[in-house]
Amino acid sequence: MDAPAIVFLHGLGSCADDWTWQLPAFETDHRVVLVDLPGHYRSSLPGARLTVEAMADAVAALLAQLREPPAHVVGLSLGGCVALALALRSPDRVRSLTVVNAFARLRASGVAATLRLGLRLVLLAAAPMAVVASVVARGLFPRPEQAPLCAAAARSLARTSRRAYIAGVRAIARFDARSALARVRCPTLIMAGADDATIALEAKEALARSIAGARWVIVPGSGHVTNIDQADAFNATLREFIAAH
Repeated sequence: MDAPAIVFLHGLGSCADDWTWQLPAFETDHRVVLVDLPGHYRSSLPGARLTVEAMADAVAALLAQLREPPAHVVGLSLGGCVALALALRSPDRVRSLTVVNAFARLRASGVAATLRLGLRLVLLAAAPMAVVASVVARGLFPRPEQAPLCAAAARSLARTSRRAYIAGVRAIARFDARSALARVRCPTLIMAGADDATIALEAKEALARSIAGARWVIVPGSGHVTNIDQADAFNATLREFIAAH
C-alpha cells in the first residue's frame, strides 16, 4: 500500500485487541500496525524501570525494524502519552499524531475520580487481577447496554500481570511533557470523550491549546474509551484527519 501506516497504541493494562473496531475502517487502504506496549499481554515487561519515554523508544525501534516511513500514530490514554512522547523523541517517525483521552501531566479530575483511583490502588495491592480488571472495566463501560463491552474489557485487562500494571501506573504518574509541547510540529488531533470520568476534559483541552495548530474534537456520548463506545464517530473523525495529512 502507498498510504502511510497507522500505528495504534492502547491504554493502561490493555492490549492491541482494543482496536478491533478500527480494523474494518482502515485496513483496506492503510497498513495497520497494532502494538502491545511493554509489559502488556504479548509484550514482556522490561527489566529496567518502565517509563512512558521508554515505551515510546520501544515503538520507535519497532517502526525502524519494520522500515516504516513516517506513520500516523494514534494513542488512547496511556497510549496517547506514549504517542506524544514518540512525537517528541522521534519526530521523524511521526507523520501525524492523534491523542485520545490522554494528557501531558496526570491530574485527578475531581473527588469521584480521586476515589476511583484510590480504590484501584487498594485493589492492586490485595485483590486478584481479575477483580481489578472487572472494577476498571465497569468504570469504562458503566451503562447496562454496554455489558458486552464491559465483559470484553475485563477479559483484556485481566491478561496484564499485577507487576506490569503497577509499573504502568507508576510510568503514568511520572510522565510530564508540559514543558516540551511547543516542540510538537506534526499535524495533531486531540480527541476527547465528553463523558470521560477518568481524565478531566480540562486536561485534554489544555493539551490541545499547548500544541500549535492542534485540532480539538469532543465526541458526545463517549466516555474514556472513545474508539470503542463511539467507534463510528471516532473512525470518521480519524479518517478525515488522516486524509488531510
